[in-house]
Amino acid sequence: MLDKTISQITSDVSRFLSQPNAFRSVLILIASIIIAYWLSHFIAKAIIKLAQIVAVHSDKESDDERQIRLRQIETYLSVTVAITRVALVTIVAFIAWRIFSPTSSSSSVAAIGAGTIFIVIAGQTIGPLLRDVTAGATMIVEKWFNVGDFIKVEPFWDVSGVVERFTLRSTRIRQLSGEVVWIHNQQITAVHVSPRGVRMMAVDIFVRDRAEGEKEIEHVIGTVPTGPTMLARPLRIKYAERWDDELWRITVVGETPPGREWLIEKYFISALKDIDEGKKKADRIFIHEPIARFADPAADRRFKRAVRVKKDS
Repeated sequence: MLDKTISQITSDVSRFLSQPNAFRSVLILIASIIIAYWLSHFIAKAIIKLAQIVAVHSDKESDDERQIRLRQIETYLSVTVAITRVALVTIVAFIAWRIFSPTSSSSSVAAIGAGTIFIVIAGQTIGPLLRDVTAGATMIVEKWFNVGDFIKVEPFWDVSGVVERFTLRSTRIRQLSGEVVWIHNQQITAVHVSPRGVRMMAVDIFVRDRAEGEKEIEHVIGTVPTGPTMLARPLRIKYAERWDDELWRITVVGETPPGREWLIEKYFISALKDIDEGKKKADRIFIHEPIARFADPAADRRFKRAVRVKKDS
């Protein structure tokens, strides 16, 4: 009796799986999604591991051009993850479609049932996904930025940081605060890319005595913290220029990540001004208010071509 029952159950299950029906189609669809997910997961992990190896070499590279090439390779590997997943989903979808292809009236019902589920899912996902992919592909072709670049994203005024991952669908950014921000590529309307991840700034300081002025400036420079999220490297005196018998202009330059400009614009200048606090005007070391400005060499060259002012005759 038991053997007959087991045989009947086995026969029913075999008939259920072998004959086209809506429930079998749904099960196949679910199984296909699970298989595609896990295949893409393991392949993606392998590609990400390779990208991490490239990232280590990129961070250790001293040559700027080679570092840019390595970051581009890292970006392409990151994009490959998304392409691989899309390819696997496409293959699985094709196989599922072949299984659902109607060869009889019963299979037509199964195909309609599975197709309805697919349409409901696709209607909510494929449209936005295609817009993300189109935007991501455009940014890759036009080389907007690479993994490892410091960017600020428009129209989000408070979203800026280092690009940790860039795929056809989305971009992951690590902010100075440590927060991770994910952005759909279709939401990115523009990006500000900081060359080498820093902004170069200069401070023009006006002193009476060059030697005494440089001594005090060096003392203040030693108090400004440095590091990847502070000053990229210590401030340094670039040059000193005599303007008059009792007037020197000393220029101090430094590089800081975007968002940390206040270390130079506020802290450094305030520390200089504190030196003369309470002194008579004749005894002050610093004659005028220090002037902080951006001093990017590439920007200077470009603006030299753009700004064309006629000299007075």
